[in-house]
Amino acid sequence: MSTASRVPQGADHLRAESGAATATATHDGYQGADNPKLPPGLGWADERTGAAKGLRFMLKKVFPDHWSFLLGEVAMYSMVIALITGTFLTLWFVPSMGHVVYEGDYVPLKGVAMSEAYASTLDISFEVKGGLLMRQLHHWSALFFIVGVALHAARVFFTGAFRKPREINWVIGTVLSLLACIEGFAGYSLPDDLLSGTGIRAMNGFMMSAPVIGTWLTYFVFGGEFPGEAIIPRLYIAHVLLLPAIIVGLFVAHLLLVVVHKHTQYPGPGRTNDNVVGFPVMPVYAAKAGGFFFVVFGLTALISALVQINPVWVFGPYDPSQVTAGSQPDFYMWFSDGALRLLPGWLEFNIFGTVWSLNIAIGSIILLPVVWLIMGAYPFIEAWVTGDKREHHLLQRPRNAPVRTAIGLAAISMYLVLALACINDILAIKLGLSINDLTILFRFSFFLLPIIVFFVTKRVCMSLQRHDRETVLHGSETGRIVRTPEGRFFEVHEPLDEYTRWPLVDYDSYRPVGELEGAVADEHGVRRPKGALNGLRNALSRFYYKDSISGVTPAELAAAHHHGEHEALDSPEEAAAIEQHSQPVNAGVGEGFDHDGDERHH
Repeated sequence: MSTASRVPQGADHLRAESGAATATATHDGYQGADNPKLPPGLGWADERTGAAKGLRFMLKKVFPDHWSFLLGEVAMYSMVIALITGTFLTLWFVPSMGHVVYEGDYVPLKGVAMSEAYASTLDISFEVKGGLLMRQLHHWSALFFIVGVALHAARVFFTGAFRKPREINWVIGTVLSLLACIEGFAGYSLPDDLLSGTGIRAMNGFMMSAPVIGTWLTYFVFGGEFPGEAIIPRLYIAHVLLLPAIIVGLFVAHLLLVVVHKHTQYPGPGRTNDNVVGFPVMPVYAAKAGGFFFVVFGLTALISALVQINPVWVFGPYDPSQVTAGSQPDFYMWFSDGALRLLPGWLEFNIFGTVWSLNIAIGSIILLPVVWLIMGAYPFIEAWVTGDKREHHLLQRPRNAPVRTAIGLAAISMYLVLALACINDILAIKLGLSINDLTILFRFSFFLLPIIVFFVTKRVCMSLQRHDRETVLHGSETGRIVRTPEGRFFEVHEPLDEYTRWPLVDYDSYRPVGELEGAVADEHGVRRPKGALNGLRNALSRFYYKDSISGVTPAELAAAHHHGEHEALDSPEEAAAIEQHSQPVNAGVGEGFDHDGDERHH
């Protein structure tokens, strides 16, 4: 058999590591690679897409293993379930406000005039096989998606996972949470029942309260006077096309940035800002993630099959002349509804012939964007206050950031007050109290409770820090009392092992920026220039860190061993050897590093 000479084929020689690739010509004219690394099918695809390199990088990606990281996965899997069930529902739902007379299977509403949207919702619930289960799966998964996003955001906030270089990813997550709420509102407004119609009517009032442009804005969105016949088709397009496309796109960008920045991890032995300790995507993490998806799907299906939600046939079709007593939106909009109930009526006034209904506008079109704007801006505010420009890949325990933790819980307390105000009428009925007294109580609580929660939370965090410090220095109590030859009594404490001690001491110790600025004048006596906001920055930095408790240093730990109830260290060299990540455990901004993140030698 004769063999043709080996010649380069196509652009193979450009892709080869040696700069020139060769191929072998067989008797049938097929040109193949000498040592192909991929199966023929995958190799064919890679030659045309170049996806193998990126896929290999993704499959080798290491993810740490901690239960709190599953909160983001709950949100992702719930979104997938909502997309799948929503696709099913679009096959039968009719997004039209055209008038029909119902003649379906639900007897109590036979002969009742209603919109085509409401009639098709009844048909899905009672006539389409599996339709009611799909409706409930869709609604529950949407709620779990928003809950998962909220809990994931709380985990990121309280552990400091939003710090450099993840500020952009935090902003993307903030926008995602806002869009998720808007998507949920658009979704439960589509059936056009009495409850959802009441919500649309509230939306109409929100837009009408916008100063000057309120009327034009309402006519633009509703296509005329409320309710019109355009709002359901427009909400439908936003709900099934526009918002899902944006949410999925942002979700993909969010995950890609997680891969680019590498995953954060909790402090522990062997874990540094330069590595990730965990499992690769293939085969371990993929198997665990796949199994967890079916866990989320199974629990969602179980709840959807057993717990009724949004029974539109009970409410009846929407009628502008009727209002459902005791109606509230889904939980993620409670704070806005509660704010509307707490705002006083005297905030509405007339200026130059224009009515300014701030008693409505503040709780709706102003409150919502302000809340998410503050959330999105927080990482940049904290970075400016601390002056910390280093990259952070290790998470913080919430107790080691007491002011941030206190701010977060104070914000949650404000939300809880507004959420309870959203059901003030129901609370008044069930508890036999005056609705006016409850409203006054919630108004005072909105301003006083966050202050109380802030200071209590800060003190609790500092107490926990002091307890950690004492535990590291003196060990854990054993309950064994020892008497010395001199007649002294003391309890024997057991020293902590390195693995237990590590998370208790491995955190940054910050100092206020004003204490690190150095001399106010240079060597020539010329006053150093300061920014216009320098005073505000110093004040905020003192507010954040004036009461901070520093981590235990190796010298302090050695002294505790030497003077305390444990074995003394034999030499200063042993004390110096007690380190974390090859540096003293209390090295941080103002001590081991300057504000630019460069190591500073003393």
